[in-house]
Amino acid sequence: MSDIHFDIASLHAAYQAGVSIGEVIDTIHARLAAADDPGIFIHLASRAEMLAEAERLGPFDSGAKPLWGVPFAVKDNIDVAGMPTTAACAEYAYLPAKDATVVARLKAAGALVVGKTNLDQFATGLVGVRTPYPIPRNAIDPKLVPGGSSCGSAVATARGIVSFALGTDTAGSGRIPAGLNNIVGLKPSVGALSAAGVVPACRTLDCVSVFALTVDDAYHVFEAAAAKDDADPYSRDLGVQGLAARPPVLTVGVPARADRTFFGDEAMQAGFEAALASLEALGCRLVEIAFGDFYATANLLYEGAWVAERYAAIRDFMDANEAAMHPVTRQIIGGGRKLSAADAFNGLYALQAYKARLAPVIASVDLFCVPTAPTHYTVEAVLADPIVTNSRLGTYTNFVNLLDMCGIAVPSGTRSDGLPMSVTLLAAAGKDHLTASLARDVHAASRLALGATGWPLPPRGDVCANVDEGTIELAVVGAHLSGMALNGQLQQLGAIFARAARTAPLYRLYALAGQSVPRPGLERTCNGKGTAIEVEVWRLSPQAFGRFVAAIPPPLGIGTLLLDDGTSPKGFLVESAGLTDAEEISHFGGWRNFMADQQVRS
Repeated sequence: MSDIHFDIASLHAAYQAGVSIGEVIDTIHARLAAADDPGIFIHLASRAEMLAEAERLGPFDSGAKPLWGVPFAVKDNIDVAGMPTTAACAEYAYLPAKDATVVARLKAAGALVVGKTNLDQFATGLVGVRTPYPIPRNAIDPKLVPGGSSCGSAVATARGIVSFALGTDTAGSGRIPAGLNNIVGLKPSVGALSAAGVVPACRTLDCVSVFALTVDDAYHVFEAAAAKDDADPYSRDLGVQGLAARPPVLTVGVPARADRTFFGDEAMQAGFEAALASLEALGCRLVEIAFGDFYATANLLYEGAWVAERYAAIRDFMDANEAAMHPVTRQIIGGGRKLSAADAFNGLYALQAYKARLAPVIASVDLFCVPTAPTHYTVEAVLADPIVTNSRLGTYTNFVNLLDMCGIAVPSGTRSDGLPMSVTLLAAAGKDHLTASLARDVHAASRLALGATGWPLPPRGDVCANVDEGTIELAVVGAHLSGMALNGQLQQLGAIFARAARTAPLYRLYALAGQSVPRPGLERTCNGKGTAIEVEVWRLSPQAFGRFVAAIPPPLGIGTLLLDDGTSPKGFLVESAGLTDAEEISHFGGWRNFMADQQVRS
């Protein structure tokens, strides 16, 4: 049964076809033996232990347990009851009596723990080589670093040993290893996943992350694990939204060409430009953004406050056991001893200034796209220069948690030298669903095999926006369409894209005269003969809908539209008096087509 694909949909199909959990467990151990890599796991569950855990699941039921029988690995700074937690330092080891909250929630959803994975010691590093245990081998090219600090989790996933794995991500540790091993790395909004039961690195920034073979799998794991947890004072309820179809047009901020940094890696630079071309082909509108302040924010992470925070996390252990620590880890965290409270506050003040400066920049686009890593490094190069190489890998990752952003690393293609190309999509906290919805399109467009398995990307399941009975559907026809000038008004009110649609062929569309900003007017015909007009349907809470309607200027108003899918949302209509000198543009089929024509003419 070594041909069982471990993406969740394929695995569940195998279970339904009669494959047993015992056969899946045997496959896990066979793949681990074939990998012949002692650096992946620090602790591995025995076959008997996994079978005993599986017995508690009962008969296959993916409805009651959405992760039924799905094997996963856990980075060894996250507690699993009965398995030692070492944080890649044997002298630090302890045996937890209970699971970390996130592990407990995944077990409750039916997932099976395979073991604890290797990491850069105390989650300090982006390279995956700062461990006293054997260095895990990059699943794509063993000469390259696997990426850290969640190296073992990424390699286990990329090799198809597990379906998904948990990592942590303070500075990029859930994204860099994903990018270097051709898999998906979802870094949720900070606080969306509980950090209770996680050995802290920087408690104010720490984030449990998810490695998976597909975006759908990563997001489904995220949904199963996300919850407010009183045991974690940094946990928060962000109202996790389901994975849904994305708006047809998204405005994507990208680093200005002059600010893009690849440290001489022309293949990575070309790969990123190809990824941007793919985004444009997917209908995204790219906007170049000056990235100097993002880079300056990133530099704060290994200065002042946050180095001191790493020292505070393990102060008692380090002061008593410094010789037991990896020399590079000891050097970095030990720097926190030299810092004062004044240094920490100065760092916090600097961060607040950058947050204030960058807040309107982040709000000016729907999301951002950056390279996951600026280059690939060999193990040899990193061991020769461990600080500089690590710092460079964090170019596009270190600022993210400091600025309270969510992100997802996704394979976007193969570089000219055959190595993986990955981009990371970033957005403000709470927009995890938006980054994931675009990431699944990016991954599909890449047509890549999954990780290092050779398995093809499975067909994507249908997605649709969650229907909240308390929301009101609003059909927009003009400047409130996605990617257009006034769409931000909807998003500021918390509107959620539902679907693209067309009206029933009962309407006429006009370009209104005398408007300072071009506006359309939609009129229902009196004789029942008209044209089907393109619209987008968004959902708003009743309070947001009321605020939105109150701000609509004449001659526009809100009525009930009839759509060709049989639904009747509220939507924009124009008063007849507003059609004086208006130009009928119904033949364009929608405002977006009309505006594109106007742009060509100008």
